[in-house]
Amino acid sequence: MGEDNKEAVEGAGAGLRSELKQRHMRLIALGGVIGAGLFVGSGVVIEDAGPAAVISFMLAGGLVILVMRMLGEMAVARPSVGSFYAYARLALGNWGGFTIGWLYWYFWVNVVALEAVAGASQLHVWLPGIPLWVISLCLMVVLTAVNMFSVKSFGEFEYWFSSVKVAAITVFLVLGLVFVLGLWPGAHDADVSNLTAHQGFAPHGIGPVLAAVIPAVGFFTGAEIAALAASESSEPRRNVAKATHSVVVRVLLFYVGSVFLVIAIVPWNDPDVADGPYVAALQEIGIPSAGTLMRALILVAVLSSLNAGLYSASRIVFALTRNGDAPRGLTKLSKRGVPRRAILLATTLGYVSVVIAYVSPDAVFSFIVHSYGAVALFVYLLVALSQLRLRRRLEREDPEALQLKMWWYPYLSWFTVAAMTVVIVTMAVLPGTRMDFAASAVTLVVVLAAYGVRARRRRGQDGGAAGAPGTGATAVPAREAEARRP
Repeated sequence: MGEDNKEAVEGAGAGLRSELKQRHMRLIALGGVIGAGLFVGSGVVIEDAGPAAVISFMLAGGLVILVMRMLGEMAVARPSVGSFYAYARLALGNWGGFTIGWLYWYFWVNVVALEAVAGASQLHVWLPGIPLWVISLCLMVVLTAVNMFSVKSFGEFEYWFSSVKVAAITVFLVLGLVFVLGLWPGAHDADVSNLTAHQGFAPHGIGPVLAAVIPAVGFFTGAEIAALAASESSEPRRNVAKATHSVVVRVLLFYVGSVFLVIAIVPWNDPDVADGPYVAALQEIGIPSAGTLMRALILVAVLSSLNAGLYSASRIVFALTRNGDAPRGLTKLSKRGVPRRAILLATTLGYVSVVIAYVSPDAVFSFIVHSYGAVALFVYLLVALSQLRLRRRLEREDPEALQLKMWWYPYLSWFTVAAMTVVIVTMAVLPGTRMDFAASAVTLVVVLAAYGVRARRRRGQDGGAAGAPGTGATAVPAREAEARRP
């Protein structure tokens, strides 16, 4: 790959500290996909698809595994702050980087707001005398301080959050397996009859099973954070490679395995499953105070997502500033190498969203919730398209960099693109997800329109030197290249 392009990627994170240790990266990778969606949202998928929800999670997990492998290939070849933003910019042109970067930022800014509300809701049960907005504010302030102090403090908090989540889901897997095999004291003999006993394996047909893939994909969002954080670790290539390899185990074990056990333990149509599938399963096993334990675990998962959201939003917007895709003032780093202004931008909008949640929950905030429903799908699709183009360039210009390769390229790569497209189209067609798609499409149109304005301004300033939509990233304006140098 040409020197300018190589610099465009590797120089994008100049000034950030490599303070994340291998143990941080390992737990960030492990805990990235274990969120509140698994512990709570999976109940909705089970309610819609029945026992066949296991198939829904397998299909969704398969897509995420393929996307992560494609991202891993690019990240090992070109470690970079901004990760897929930098790769989309190189592969698809300036428009691709701008679009994927701001879509991803918008996704996590909304996650920050929603998780602050969700975390406050969990704590409000134990602290009923304190208003929800006060608890939300406290959570935002604490985790903002953690992220603004240093990347190591972020890694340390995420390490312990993820440790709790991984330990909890591991304990559940062991308890659930012992119970299903009939080895639990007082349990019946080995029994998985709940998989078919109540109106069959797919009681509502194949349609809901395929439709459930859409929310299931959303639950896996966060798997890519390890690639985003790799450039701030001491061994980025090694850490990304490990994260990519381990995502297969995480998806199959944590999601598919645990959902299978939930359905085997509790009838899928039990009313308690929709509200809290893991609580229902633990109560069936006979674990005392299952509800309280799960509430504490959900709180940890929410705080982890809030912590990761602040980190992800700040790092992606920091990468955007390096190429003039965001205000240059956000590039400024603290003495500890932290992009504090970028973090404050994410939290400021998070505070606004939290306020809107209480002021107008049925109008503006409802749109915000819907407006990022398909954003993660758009991001994953652009990642797949970037890998297809960048792989060809790497094979031609720098084949030695391909230390981690996509399986069965280009066939599986094209399959991933086609599958993601089918999921997005399905989301647009199904009545239950049409609103989410429409609102997310509006978000996409706004981002593309913003890029159009930016491109016109830059053409006016540079006399047409800036890349327009559809151009490659090979023509790098001299002052951009200079700006990216340490």
